[in-house]
Amino acid sequence: MAHPWKHFKTITRHRHAVIRHCGRAGILWQGLRHDLSKYSPTEFIPGARYYQGNRSPNEAEREDRGHSAAWMHHKGRNRHHFEYWTDYNFKTKKMEPVEMPDRYIIEMFCDRVAAGKIYAGRAFSDKHPLAYYQRGKDTRIIHPDSARKLEYLLEMLAEKGEKETFAYIRAHKKKL
Repeated sequence: MAHPWKHFKTITRHRHAVIRHCGRAGILWQGLRHDLSKYSPTEFIPGARYYQGNRSPNEAEREDRGHSAAWMHHKGRNRHHFEYWTDYNFKTKKMEPVEMPDRYIIEMFCDRVAAGKIYAGRAFSDKHPLAYYQRGKDTRIIHPDSARKLEYLLEMLAEKGEKETFAYIRAHKKKL
């Protein structure tokens, strides 16, 4: 059963949380543009159709169809996803990860924190985004330097909290 209104509210709450986090990180303009593709028919319709409220509808679409067309559309248009940063290496003749610019690593961090808050609700803690990241670490195709930077921020969040982590990001955003 489709839930367009519930899906709209969830993605909007998530987007607004990312905007707030990006503001705290010193990249407000980037936050204002965050995830606008989720409102496109290509992403919104499957999102409403597979909406569950406690996890990404892309997971349910994958289970049903064997792939998520909405996710493929989304990751190809949003640079804060490490999946966007893969390219063909003419030397190895393989698709390989490319290092992400720091501003997109920061947005990815903000996105992960906001997603944890939306999906975990009251159960959210500062350790949640790191634990979620670590669950998929072995299968992730991300440039090692990008992974190191993101993990550093997630570990700082888990150990020192949001206030100190966002202060660190603002102070070091030009040279993570």
